[in-house]
Amino acid sequence: MKNDASALDRKRPTQSEFEFLAGELIGEKTSVVKSSSKGFQGLEGKIVDETRNTFVLETRRGRKTVPKKECVFLFPASGVKADGSLLVSRPEDRTKKIARLSARR
Repeated sequence: MKNDASALDRKRPTQSEFEFLAGELIGEKTSVVKSSSKGFQGLEGKIVDETRNTFVLETRRGRKTVPKKECVFLFPASGVKADGSLLVSRPEDRTKKIARLSARR
């Protein structure tokens, strides 16, 4: 089993990074900086929909469904870089999940 450390685990995350990731991500621009599938790497767009396991990005070439677990995302407006495995949860449950992780710091 591959054991990639979360992008947030590589450094001490700030409270503002946790708050950003716990909030609404639909409408945010993002890019895939790393992916286990080379087809997703470098993909950029705006998040237009979110499910438990995926983001739907509106890209220049149309809508693409990107699996969260396989990717590391960069949110350029906030400067936050996050491993998608941290984001795997229903959007409405992500706030609780990230709050628990934030409390462990």
